[in-house]
Amino acid sequence: MGQEIERKFLVKVDFKSKATQHFHISQGFLSTVPERTVRVRLKDETGFITVKGIGNASGTTRFEWEKEISKEEAIQLLAICEPTIIEKNRYIIPTNNNLFFEVDEFLGDNKGLLIAEIELPKENTFFEKPNWLGDEVTGQSKYYNSALSKKPYSKW
Repeated sequence: MGQEIERKFLVKVDFKSKATQHFHISQGFLSTVPERTVRVRLKDETGFITVKGIGNASGTTRFEWEKEISKEEAIQLLAICEPTIIEKNRYIIPTNNNLFFEVDEFLGDNKGLLIAEIELPKENTFFEKPNWLGDEVTGQSKYYNSALSKKPYSKW
């Protein structure tokens, strides 16, 4: 349990050559109320259940609790999630100061959307912004996965 501190950006140019690993994610939401989002995720062959609290004023920091669950449990929980399940490929790109970007390439109804996130130890932690990063969208709720499950990118 703890605080999640992250910033989100759109991605404007190709980034895949910088990735050191990637995997497929299917995720759904058992609850999408802002005060407590409950997410079920299947990352390749591993399941997770995550509870997130409401963000602070800037949208960078919020409570997060996550627990690993079996693939079978994740599949069963995904079957009872709110519409719609999000499918995406995630790419991990290290930075020069021991941090890393997670770039999500959305599929299905969110195809065409590319979002990069970086988790920080403190809100004011400096990190270099690579040239493939676009506009910052931290705190813009339409870019939250829970919002994309209800109003996909293709319907904007």
